[in-house]
Amino acid sequence: MNKFLSTVLAGVAGGLVTIGANQFVFNNNEPVVTQTTAAPTAKHVNFNYGGAPPAFDFTKAAERSMPAVVHIKATESREAAVERQKKSNSAFRYFFGDSYDSYAQPRSGSGSGVIYSSDGYILTNNHVVDFATEFEVTLYDNREFKARLVGKDENTDMAVIKIEAKDLPVIELGDSDEVKVGEWALAVGNPFDLTSTVTAGIISAKSRDINIIKKGLAIESFIQTDAAVNPGNSGGALVDINGKLVGINSAIATPTGTFAGYAFAIPVNLARKIADDLIKYGTFKRAYLGVDIAAMDTYLAEELAVSFTKGVAVVGLDPQGSAAQAGIVEKDIITKINGKTVTSTSELREMIGRSTIGETVNLTIVRSGSESSIPVRLRSRNID
Repeated sequence: MNKFLSTVLAGVAGGLVTIGANQFVFNNNEPVVTQTTAAPTAKHVNFNYGGAPPAFDFTKAAERSMPAVVHIKATESREAAVERQKKSNSAFRYFFGDSYDSYAQPRSGSGSGVIYSSDGYILTNNHVVDFATEFEVTLYDNREFKARLVGKDENTDMAVIKIEAKDLPVIELGDSDEVKVGEWALAVGNPFDLTSTVTAGIISAKSRDINIIKKGLAIESFIQTDAAVNPGNSGGALVDINGKLVGINSAIATPTGTFAGYAFAIPVNLARKIADDLIKYGTFKRAYLGVDIAAMDTYLAEELAVSFTKGVAVVGLDPQGSAAQAGIVEKDIITKINGKTVTSTSELREMIGRSTIGETVNLTIVRSGSESSIPVRLRSRNID
C-alpha cells in the first residue's frame, strides 16, 4: 500500500510597521516636529467576471429528460444462439458432435434508449441490440412493450428500435455544436439495471477519437464527460442544463469495467442524421469524401514544408471520391468546412458524416501557402 507524505508549509506574515518618524529640530529652543508621509498603498485591480454562476440545481433538467429515457432488455433467440455456436466453435463440434441445441446459451443484456418520436421510435447504441433478436422496452411510467429493430450502424454504434405506442414523451434536441467544454451535463439512463438514474458532471472535451469502434469506416467524434456512466447507461441521454439532448451515451474508458471519470457520447447532431436515415431507409446513407487525412502538427508541417497551420492534411485520395472529383489534391490542408473550423480528423469525419449525399460543402484549404475555397459535391461510396 503506497504511503503518501503530506507536508504542511506554514508561512508567517509580518506586519508592515508604519515608517513615519519624528524628527526634533530645536529652533529658538522650541521643538519643531516634522513627520514623513506613509508610502502609498498598492492599487487593487478589479476584474469583472460577469454574473454569479448558476445554482447547482438540476431538477428541471432531470424532470424534462427522465420521462423520455427507457430501459431496454435485449435477448438472443435460441435459434440464433445455435447458429452462432455452429459458426464460432469448431472445438465444440469435435467434442459434442452436432448437439448444439443442448449447449448453446442465448445471450442477453440491458441498456438504455431515448424516445425520438411520439409514435415509438427510440434511439440507442448498436452494441446494445446488435446480438439480439428480441427486445423489451420499459418506459419511465413502468409500461412495457415489445420492440422491433428498425436499423443499426456498426460504424457509428447507433441503432433505432420501434415500439407500437402513441403520445409518448419526446426528448427535446439540443445542438451539440454549441456545447462548450466546462458546461454542466447530466447522464440519464439505467446503470446496472437501476432504472431512471441521473448523474451530473461537466463536458470534459469534444471530438474525442478513442478507437473503440474497430471498423475502417468508423466515425468517432465523442463528447467526453465526467458524469458517471456505467454498464446499462449505453444508449441513454446526455443532456444539458436545460434538459435538451446533446449526446447518446456510448462508452467509458476504464481499467476496471466501471466508471473511472471518462465517459463518451455520440453528438446529437450526428446521431440525428443517422437516426433519420435508419428510420427512412433502414441503413445509414453516408456521404463519402474519399480522403486519407492526418491532423496537422509541427512534424507534419515540416514534412509538408509548410508553415504550421491548424487543420487536417490530405495524405491520400480515392480517385473516385468526392474530394478528388472536386479538385482536392494530396498535401492540401483542410482548415474549414462550410466556414466551421476543423482542427482534428474526428471533427472532419463527423461533419461529413452528418452531411447528405448530393449536398455541396465548401472546403477551405491551404495549398502552397495560399488559402482558397473549393465546393465539393458529396457522393456515396458506391459512386452514383
